[in-house]
Amino acid sequence: MKRIYVALLTLILGISLVACISTDNKESSAAFNQSLTQTIAAGKVRGVRDKENKALQWLGIPYAQAPSGQLRWKEPRKAESWEGIFAADNYGDTAIQLSDDQVVGSEDALNLDVVRPDTKEGDLPVMVYIHGGNNQTGSSQEIKGNSFVNDLNAVYVSVNYRLGALGFNPLAALKNGSDKENSGNYSLLDIAAALDWVEENIAAFGGDKNNITLVGFSAGGRDVMASLISPVFAGKYHKAISFSGGMTLADEKESQETFAEALAPLVVEDQVKESDEEAKNWLLTADSEVTDYLYGLSADRLAGLMGNAAIRMSVFPHLYKDGTVLPEEGFETADINDVPLLLITGTNEFSLFAAYDERFAADFSSQSLFTDKQKAAEFNYVKTYGGQLYRLSNTLESARILGGKYDSPIFIGEISYGDDKAVTPDLAETFGAFHGIFEPLLQEPSNYTAMIGQSFEEKGAQALSADFKAYLKNFLHSDSPNGDDLTKWPQWSQKNEAVLSLTANKKTALIEAATDTEEAQTILDKMAKDSTLSDEVKEELNTTVLNGRWFSSLLDERSASNNE
Repeated sequence: MKRIYVALLTLILGISLVACISTDNKESSAAFNQSLTQTIAAGKVRGVRDKENKALQWLGIPYAQAPSGQLRWKEPRKAESWEGIFAADNYGDTAIQLSDDQVVGSEDALNLDVVRPDTKEGDLPVMVYIHGGNNQTGSSQEIKGNSFVNDLNAVYVSVNYRLGALGFNPLAALKNGSDKENSGNYSLLDIAAALDWVEENIAAFGGDKNNITLVGFSAGGRDVMASLISPVFAGKYHKAISFSGGMTLADEKESQETFAEALAPLVVEDQVKESDEEAKNWLLTADSEVTDYLYGLSADRLAGLMGNAAIRMSVFPHLYKDGTVLPEEGFETADINDVPLLLITGTNEFSLFAAYDERFAADFSSQSLFTDKQKAAEFNYVKTYGGQLYRLSNTLESARILGGKYDSPIFIGEISYGDDKAVTPDLAETFGAFHGIFEPLLQEPSNYTAMIGQSFEEKGAQALSADFKAYLKNFLHSDSPNGDDLTKWPQWSQKNEAVLSLTANKKTALIEAATDTEEAQTILDKMAKDSTLSDEVKEELNTTVLNGRWFSSLLDERSASNNE
């Protein structure tokens, strides 16, 4: 079983990583004609019927385009009209990226997919999904929608957007356009453009433009959280769901330094400058020669820049506090897009990243990790405490930052299915309730099939899946996940710190309201007291494996202080 897990671990991280449902919601009185050919603002589109899932889908629809033929580092423009019928029967190009050591995709891939139930019901709520992948990899196909749109009774829209150095770039030489273009946050501009498309066109697919929920996983979830403070997103959606996505932003000037360092070897390779230092200093200028050089670089050379940062913002900084798309004061701003918010996390969020880290990858693959007591103890240390810190970052810490500034309800869910050795023995030993644990509860077949084996085929897991989708359905159709025959999901507040705990045994779902008052400092104190490893080994793991991650700022500060 462990060998199967390992075989698809890299693929899974690239994806990075996704019964009867009762509700009190009233059914829409509007009718949908169930035709595969629909008319939108740009022209006619013809989709395909998925008979197995009783769904209709329109794939690869352009939602925006390059201005004057040049998309690179520009604000996207509304898609032009076309003649005839656009064949929306195949997935569109994915954004150019480095995947399995190969450059794939296109630099111009602003397209999206629409999936809905094959029914006559109209005015359905709309779920707009932003995929994960550290904002460097991934695609709209990460979660397809076909297997659950009927369960949710909603229209599902999944978006491709620019990635990596083409989706985010803060260099001064590129600040020659509008204030939005000068922000460097091109991926966010793409997502905003996709929401504009949804508002204008979703009625053609039986969707309600006045009931749009923006949803994201991992980096996509962080994009959703960033959109809460962005004036660019004001009024573009009505609710939000973040799966494993906390609040992380980047300083613009520090990011410029990182980008210049990453690009400098290309400049030397092209014999523009003689040394990396000279190249870096040149790239940090607003010189028009730098601008021309950057635009002249092939997309293939930019696609793999800064590699897979493995949830380290310092390696690939993005979501810049530019003052236009994102406020300079970041999440301290008082101007928030205040909408009902659902925050969901696994309880073992760091396990995949621990197994993939160079410290453990070879041993995990050879299985020696599971027979060597020292190696197992080291792995369990980073898996346990990294998971706890990541869990907090995804949910409680984000809610606490919003705190008293947020009037709309916030709901927090913690999924621990996979952690119990008595229920899922293989999964508990390796990954537990991993980063993306919500996905096999939602989508079938799961992207994680090789990892989870038969774990989600137990009756308890099936019951958990049904209840999980019922909560999502209720939230999409109203402003609350609660409904008949479901354990009440309490609202989080600064006073009660309420969460919903979701797991299952082999026969039934186990869902209960709980309280989570833990703080990062408490976890750091537990790490310091942990006696399974020596202090020297723990500090080494803190500074080489857990360091610099989206969730590790307090740990990084402590380690820096210890090393002074």
